[in-house]
Amino acid sequence: MEVAPRFPDAVPVRDSKTPDGPVLFLRRTAWSAFVAALKS
Repeated sequence: MEVAPRFPDAVPVRDSKTPDGPVLFLRRTAWSAFVAALKS
């Protein structure tokens, strides 16, 4: 998984094994919740 942190309102995420594949744009709040869930 790759994340591009330079977008102010969204966090783009893609599969690093398929760099030309689709990109998910997550709201920062959704990304923060996802990361918090992974840590717990």
